[in-house]
Amino acid sequence: MKTEITFFCELPAQELKKLFEDRFVFDDLKTLHAGISLGILDLSSERANVVKKLNRLGIPVTAWLLLPEEQGYWFNLGNHAEAASRYQAFKVWSEENQLEWAAIGLDIESDINELKRFTDERGAVIQKALKRLRDTKAYHNAKKAYEALVAQIHADGYLVESYHFPLIVDDREAGSTVLQRVAGLVEIAVDREVLMLYSSFFRPHGHSVLWSYAQKAQAIGIGNTGGGIQAGALENVPYLSWDEFATDLRLARRSGKPIYVFSLEGCVRQGFLPRLVTFDWQAEVELPRTALVSAGRSGLRGLLWAIERPLVLLAGLAGVIGTVLMIKSHGKSKKTNK
Repeated sequence: MKTEITFFCELPAQELKKLFEDRFVFDDLKTLHAGISLGILDLSSERANVVKKLNRLGIPVTAWLLLPEEQGYWFNLGNHAEAASRYQAFKVWSEENQLEWAAIGLDIESDINELKRFTDERGAVIQKALKRLRDTKAYHNAKKAYEALVAQIHADGYLVESYHFPLIVDDREAGSTVLQRVAGLVEIAVDREVLMLYSSFFRPHGHSVLWSYAQKAQAIGIGNTGGGIQAGALENVPYLSWDEFATDLRLARRSGKPIYVFSLEGCVRQGFLPRLVTFDWQAEVELPRTALVSAGRSGLRGLLWAIERPLVLLAGLAGVIGTVLMIKSHGKSKKTNK
């Protein structure tokens, strides 16, 4: 079974240029028949030159669109206008530099500024999240805006990928948008949805989380091998060791889904990239137990379902209270008759 593998790469222009000055990085990517999802942190000549090199070598490159940090960095419920503007500027830059893209990646995550403020200004961040929860109109407006952006990207001839943390699946299965509104996320229909099943974030149950969500994922993101934004709960999370990384790779391959690795620079820094060239994908891997994760997910879906439907919940409570009162009243009536 052929393993489709793509590496996320999220580096500032000068660091990106330095990474790709190493010809062995190109050689290993070619040998692995791997692609790159390149974070578009800027529209610089350095970034354009790296893409041109990858284009000449036939290495597929996805444009992973990002915003300045002051605008939220990742796309979210509140910055869809900035996301649309970013795409237009990216398109002009691509045409001017004659860059070729295999797809466009939309990374839908919470506002990075809220993550950074959460420790010191927790109350204000939670208050803002609760305000989003109540504002269903804003959510639906953002969803329409992102749907229009996807339609525009398709019209320009590109495939579209989305990058989501896995809880989006539970929100969807609960018939809910509660989690999305609270976290500032937006679910959109795209050509491929990549779930970021980074076991390093879910220790000690990381492998179980990966395997629990892998079955219904369209593509599986694994990591973190090093690099990326450090903000809020993401700070100081230990990177994957080789053994952890190898287990994630084999579990992801066992699912039969395309694999996305965060990140290329982390793999290079830890010496993982050349080891992948001779990696034994066929080696046995113990399937993790998922009972605990499944129970947690089931409880979460029930909670999301109830919050999404408060009238149903209230009606149910009213029914329970009514039944209790009726039983008590019936008991008193029997005593009176005696």
